[in-house]
Amino acid sequence: MFILKRQDVEISSIQHPQREQQIPILNYQGQTFRLLSVFGATKEEEAIAFWRDLTDHRGKACVLLEEPDRYSVWGKIRLEQLGSEPSSGGTRVSYIQACILLLQTVYMDVEDFLGARQAGLFQKDIAKILIDSKFPQVESTEAVQQLLKIDPLTNSDFPTWEEHHLITLLQELYRLGKGYFGNTNFAQGVSDILQDMPAAEQTQFINWLNNSDLGQLWQ
Repeated sequence: MFILKRQDVEISSIQHPQREQQIPILNYQGQTFRLLSVFGATKEEEAIAFWRDLTDHRGKACVLLEEPDRYSVWGKIRLEQLGSEPSSGGTRVSYIQACILLLQTVYMDVEDFLGARQAGLFQKDIAKILIDSKFPQVESTEAVQQLLKIDPLTNSDFPTWEEHHLITLLQELYRLGKGYFGNTNFAQGVSDILQDMPAAEQTQFINWLNNSDLGQLWQ
């Protein structure tokens, strides 16, 4: 697939058949694509690398959309596939909960092993990613600081992130962690990090992780 411009495509949203959420859908030459990941306007190289990895190395049918304020990667999907996805009343909230736990764990590992200065730099890096990628309810560095402090196991006021936000977060968190630690050990043992979550929610999240390309990164 080629890199597309906004005028080349039509973007709409449809109601998910089993969840209370709107799904962004891109239409191009009679084909439909679902949003996979969003990159800020300054992340062109990362967006192209992610898109090429999916298309060239993993055989995925994807398009890369170039817009004035961002880049986004979309994966081909048949709309009837949406109805066959697993659903649970609180599944998406538990996914957000799990991703915040992973984020906080990597941040604390940076602080414990690399020191306060590196932890401060990591906080700035993750804030830039979330703000540039336009994550809902994360419009400032103060909001990111609060995100790193809340207790995801007891807090009920989670940001309203969609699946593509979670995918972007875990991709970028993996990239950052690898850069800070020089290895990928931090991404091992996800089930241990999530051990305090209810067993059913932990299983749902890990199944979702393993059924996506993220399963190759976080194990």
